[in-house]
Amino acid sequence: MNPPVTRPSFDASTATIAVVTYNRSGLLTRLLTSITKMDPKPGHIVVIDNASTDDTTDVVESFRDSLEPATLVYHRMETNTGGSGGFSEGMRVAYELDSEWIWLMDDDVEVLPDGLAKMGKWAPRFKSIQGRRYDYDGSAFYWQYRVAEPLGIPIPFAPAEFDESGYKPMNSGCFEGMFIHREIVQQIGLPDPRFFIYWDDQMYGWLASRKTQSVIVDEFVLRRTREIKQWDMGIRHMNASSNAYRYYIMRNRAYIKKYYRSLDVYNPLLFGLGTALTFGKELIRLVFVERTVRGTSNLFRGLRDGRAIARDASWRPMPPLQAAPAPS
Repeated sequence: MNPPVTRPSFDASTATIAVVTYNRSGLLTRLLTSITKMDPKPGHIVVIDNASTDDTTDVVESFRDSLEPATLVYHRMETNTGGSGGFSEGMRVAYELDSEWIWLMDDDVEVLPDGLAKMGKWAPRFKSIQGRRYDYDGSAFYWQYRVAEPLGIPIPFAPAEFDESGYKPMNSGCFEGMFIHREIVQQIGLPDPRFFIYWDDQMYGWLASRKTQSVIVDEFVLRRTREIKQWDMGIRHMNASSNAYRYYIMRNRAYIKKYYRSLDVYNPLLFGLGTALTFGKELIRLVFVERTVRGTSNLFRGLRDGRAIARDASWRPMPPLQAAPAPS
């Protein structure tokens, strides 16, 4: 891991905001409206539309003039590739625009007016940065910024407080606000679209942390605009989920296992424990957040399909951007 290196001052025009959206034009409107109020604005705003069937295209086009001097790039996918495919495409487009910094976000947040300035303050020192965000009710959102590497799961109660440095080392990532330098993207490649949803951003952040000092900084830069059913646990919240999420949470453990094996950090006993803890957490989520036990079958389906992925000898990780062949 390379130590923090001080680089020239941050130029907002070299940054690109990459947004992934799917059938949520109302939320996207709030996000784009917040970007019109930013000072400074980025050089580009890339909107990846995962084949929406609502009025997303019209909404995006209605903002083209009001986002200036930023250039708006709209890319509509032919099919819904999930958040993973959308962020992979958004990263690719931003990278090919020669963006020095790429700021990823979902459509269910809004950017605070000085958000980019706050992130840019840290850009001369770090290359993988996560800002903080407010939850829907205005409270500080707690994000699990540390991964227990042998288990392949986030540490749920990593300290939330910051010291006088204003940052904490992290070895994870969240596509709802990841701010990453193109040099790191070049080294680790694009986000892996095969995840579809879930674990993709944790894996990408973990890969980044192996190349550079990754940090979460004590700067509020985003606000969540979608209310999610939660269980208040005091120190943190547990959000409601869906059957699709339950399936991919378990299936995609196989992709984490594949990456771990490719980098010689896989411990079958400890990783298996992490998978068991993940399964148990999802059962708790069903009972205490969603007040049901229906949906358990999706966890088992995910485990079953993950076993097929784990046995696939042709599987390869996403390549660095210098290397051309795509993974099977």
